[in-house]
Parts: sequence; structure tokens; C-alpha cells
Amino acid sequence: MHSKTMPTEPKTFNSQEPTLSNPPRRHFTRQRRQLSDGERRQLAQSASLHLTKLQQRLPTHVRIGLYYDGFGELPTQLILDWCQRLGYFPYLPVVGSLGRTSNGNDDKRLRFVPVYHSKLVNVPTRIHHLGMKQNHSRALLCASELDVIICPLVAVDLNGNRMGMGGGFYDTTLGKSYRSGAKKPLKIGWCYDFQIVEQLAHQPWDVPLDGLITPSGIRWF
Repeated sequence: MHSKTMPTEPKTFNSQEPTLSNPPRRHFTRQRRQLSDGERRQLAQSASLHLTKLQQRLPTHVRIGLYYDGFGELPTQLILDWCQRLGYFPYLPVVGSLGRTSNGNDDKRLRFVPVYHSKLVNVPTRIHHLGMKQNHSRALLCASELDVIICPLVAVDLNGNRMGMGGGFYDTTLGKSYRSGAKKPLKIGWCYDFQIVEQLAHQPWDVPLDGLITPSGIRWF
């Protein structure tokens, strides 16, 4: 069921190839970087108006995972404001808290730490070697203990298929619960409207979104 507030014809990236091919990530990351801070804040304000429709699907005192918007993404501070205003419990992702795999790489399963600050810029962080900010609290929760996870993305299609940055952290973290048919966490995308495309190629291990919020509205898949 789609909300009437979403644009019916979002921008698409058309390919003439007979086999579906995803647009390059730089097609979207370049557009994000071209926005000014003021434009990002204004678009986030518009998107935040649609959080009330997400709220209608949630019980009280839910746990919500969000993320630091450190790469030009739609700012997430207003999601934190919304959580604190409604008494929801906000959390931020941590990479590598489960140690390393047998091949020496970080275990890609994310865990989440509670946010005790009213502003994301005031949360004590370290920079992971992949470039993202993260807090190193010991009070870690697994994704299955959250009710909602706001997922970062580079692009998303009209069926809820998500293109991330290529690390596979969210697909690995959410894959088990998705394949088991678990109803939580609810997976919600948060992005600009220009990040919506008609169709993305996807792999069997990819985890689709349950919903999407953009400045122009909310869509459920």
C-alpha cells in the first residue's frame, strides 16, 4: 500500500542493457555532496513531517536504531529529536564489536549502543577504519532487540530493494531475522527523493526495506 503523498514518478536511472544493471554509486553520492548544509536541513525537516505515519504503526517506548549522517545523507538529527520527544529509545550502530571472522575481517553484524545526548554531534565517537563514526559504549544490543532500524542507503527502488555502500553490514545484520519471517526490527529507509529509482538488481542475500521516508512522503512495501 502506497501513501498518496509520495511522488508517482520518481527520478529513475534507465539502462538500455538487456540485463538489469545498477547505476554507479557515485551517481547518487555526487548529488548528495552538492547539497548545502542548509538544503540538507530543510529537506530533513520535510521528511520528519512524515514520521507521524511511522509512529502510527509503533507501540509506546520502542527501541529505534538510527545512524550518523556523515557522508552527505539526509540528516538524522530530527529522527533523534522525534525519538526523545515521544519517549522512544534511540540507538546507534557499532561495527566490529563481535570481533573478527576466521579470515581476519571484522564481523559484519552490527550491534547498537544507546544515545544519551540530545544532539548527535555531542555523542563521543571514534572513526572506524572504514570512515564512519561510532560510539564505543559497552551497553550493546543486537538488531533483533530493536523495534525499528532506520537504514542508510545510496539508492532504493519501488519494491524496497536497497543499495548500500557495498559493505554488506545491514544485509548481514538483518538477514537472519528477515529469512525467518520475524516482524521486527521494522526496516525503514531515510533518504532524498533523487535516490529513488525504478528498479535495482538484487542478490538473494539482500534484505529489502519495509518502508521508506523521503522529504515528499512515506511509502510502504
